[in-house]
Amino acid sequence: MTTLIIIVAILCAGALVTFFGARHIERAYPPRGRFIEVEGGRQHVIELGEDAGAAGAADAPPVVLLHGAGTNLGDMELALGERLATKKYRVILIDRPGLGWSERKGRDAGSPARQAAILHEVLDRLGVARAVVVGHSFGGTLALAFALADPRRVAGLVLVAAPTHPGMRVLTWLNAALATPPGWLFAHTLALPFGAIFIAPGTRTAFRPQTPPPRYLRRTATPLILRPASLLANWADIGGLEKFLGEQIAHYGKLGVPMIAIVGDRDFIVPPRAHIAKLAAVAPNVKVVELEGFGHMLHHAAADRVVAAVEDIVAQVENVGSSRSAASVSATAVTGRLPHEDRGD
Repeated sequence: MTTLIIIVAILCAGALVTFFGARHIERAYPPRGRFIEVEGGRQHVIELGEDAGAAGAADAPPVVLLHGAGTNLGDMELALGERLATKKYRVILIDRPGLGWSERKGRDAGSPARQAAILHEVLDRLGVARAVVVGHSFGGTLALAFALADPRRVAGLVLVAAPTHPGMRVLTWLNAALATPPGWLFAHTLALPFGAIFIAPGTRTAFRPQTPPPRYLRRTATPLILRPASLLANWADIGGLEKFLGEQIAHYGKLGVPMIAIVGDRDFIVPPRAHIAKLAAVAPNVKVVELEGFGHMLHHAAADRVVAAVEDIVAQVENVGSSRSAASVSATAVTGRLPHEDRGD
């Protein structure tokens, strides 16, 4: 009986710490963007470089940045947002459903397929007809799902350390277990106190063999993940990844958009040989860039290479557009009438 009383007391204390701790985190890291209402709930979006007018980039497709698991849009903003905005691209950053300040509705909200549908709605609201999509880790899986579901919306993909194939059973099993009712109890009692202790060393582990940027946790608002709802959302995302990837791989041969996949040969979270190498074997448009000595968070450590990949994709899009324009002029000269509009542009 005494043991039970002690356990209940610990859980109650943890619940109080979690409640007030979550409120403190939300006050410390308030939303900085705007909210867009879609069927999947209110989504938090930040746009950079909207008023850019430099020649060349002004007509380039917008760049959508999708963050990975356990983070929010602040991670991609710190790594790539400002770098791309200074090059006069319109940069769109989105908190994935349930993470950061975006809402999450429905049991299937953890599926990249459902998140792709929500992304489609968000881009509709923003008036974006076509974009270059950059995804890190889980965000890369989402980018692939989006390109398969909505290929006309995607000018090209830049995948950074993206899971593409099943083979992460231990990680997904653990997170699936946490996304259950016992996990709900843990998330609302002890996860935040323990997480506050381990979030810094956990971040350093994710960055290995590189190190996080100075004041990474504060600058990216990463502690937002410690809130119960965000933890449960993150666990559900990762927990369903193995099954989802097992189903998605059958469709990779349909990918027709230009893709550049950037990976680190020392990524122990998403090993390139188990993922991108297999994607490149079945998807003809993938250019793989493997960086020696880099780990999983190479969008920070090798940000210039990721930006160069975006510029490469944009150049390919512009070259295709120029070729089609030249063909249109030629057709007009020969036939004396305007060619049919190509609605894929």
